[in-house]
Amino acid sequence: MTKPQSDGLKTRVSEEAISETMLRLVAERGAGKTICPSEVARALGGSHPDGWGPLMQPVRRVAVRLMKAGRIAILRKGRPVPDPDDFRGIYRLAAGPGAGSEDDASAGAGKPSAV
Repeated sequence: MTKPQSDGLKTRVSEEAISETMLRLVAERGAGKTICPSEVARALGGSHPDGWGPLMQPVRRVAVRLMKAGRIAILRKGRPVPDPDDFRGIYRLAAGPGAGSEDDASAGAGKPSAV
């Protein structure tokens, strides 16, 4: 896993590291369970708000990208958000429909699954 680079008060973490951490935490939590996006930020930026606070927007951007790929679900009030590009407020993250298989995720990334 990529370590955050400290640049004074700014913490830079790659989107790949955020994605890997997010998917790992969601998988560890298990099916039907959710994580808070701040758990992802804290895992990468440490426990002090100066470390994890600046990571909240990058975490949100990665969550949107992974939801579009079907890897995670972004939930508001326990329900998936209808439009990941346009939601507000407190949200949680859960495993998405394509989260179970690495082969499925890499072969069909970004494509909706057949119903």
